[in-house]
Amino acid sequence: MKKFGYVRVSSKDQNPERQILAMQEEKISLKNTYIDKMSGKDFSRPEYMNMLRRIKKGDMLVIKSIDRLGRNYTEILEEWRKITKEIGADIQVLDMPLLNTGICHNDLTGTFISDLVLQILAYVAETERDFIRQRQAEGIAIAKANGVRFGNKRIDTPAEFDEGFKMWSDGKISVREAAKKSGMSTTTFYRRCRERLDNMGKE
Repeated sequence: MKKFGYVRVSSKDQNPERQILAMQEEKISLKNTYIDKMSGKDFSRPEYMNMLRRIKKGDMLVIKSIDRLGRNYTEILEEWRKITKEIGADIQVLDMPLLNTGICHNDLTGTFISDLVLQILAYVAETERDFIRQRQAEGIAIAKANGVRFGNKRIDTPAEFDEGFKMWSDGKISVREAAKKSGMSTTTFYRRCRERLDNMGKE
């Protein structure tokens, strides 16, 4: 059985570090952790699709909370069915153990409660998305009226990254130590490592 971690934040400005650390605590490797920085309104996300192509029957998908999977009520339920029924993999929701499909429910009541909780949480996730979208629109309008410009410049990769990456990939230091050694945040270091591994895989 392989464990895959899926991490999602709604925009490039948000920090996924809390979710990444949660995946590390579950002993999920870097190459099996997929990170998207985009809205959860649908499942047309590059890293999610890459993960879905790799996950097989008997594997497990780990997410921090149900809204990290998505925020569209109907599509959450459909993706859940696809993963658990069509693929035959399990799903572990760290913040809501009741939803963990790897836990065997011994009776119909347990299964019913689990399904009911999933539907309620999926509905709440979509409702919250609508609230967030409204608040963001209001905030952006106010910021633009005050002359704020949006968009971040990509942070250059420090020269120390190569050494930090090698020591971390060789298992000599932790990801936090490697990030510190490279003069980068854990999130940025983690993202650059993903890019490096992806590029190595294409060579």
